[in-house]
Amino acid sequence: MTKSATENPTTDAPPTNANQVFLRGRLAAEPDTKDLPSGDVLMAFRLTVPRPPGDRARVDSIECATVRARPRRTLARAAIGDEIEVTGRLHRRFWRTPHGAASRYAVDVETLRVLRGATASSRPQGRSPGRQGDA
Repeated sequence: MTKSATENPTTDAPPTNANQVFLRGRLAAEPDTKDLPSGDVLMAFRLTVPRPPGDRARVDSIECATVRARPRRTLARAAIGDEIEVTGRLHRRFWRTPHGAASRYAVDVETLRVLRGATASSRPQGRSPGRQGDA
């Protein structure tokens, strides 16, 4: 006699909850690097992602960060305005301020690829185009 699916669930079933982010946009500014007390190096950056036509705002500016070495190396070669693709998870970060607790959401980046370099007209002066790479 076989058991029903509810008695013997398989691992092939799609998850009922998921935290997966896929973004494609442009690198908005120079990434910030910070040494953490744990010894990890955190690289934080903003990605501007276009909104659909007809929306009042034209883009969303999304905070992203990673401690993973491959995405950090790839990002270090990217230039402002380069088209970037990231995957990761949405993460809410908390900290204390003089006025109380504060928080914000950021994408915890797992993979990062530079898809296209910025065009000459959109690249800030004095910065060379980023090289392609992937994580």
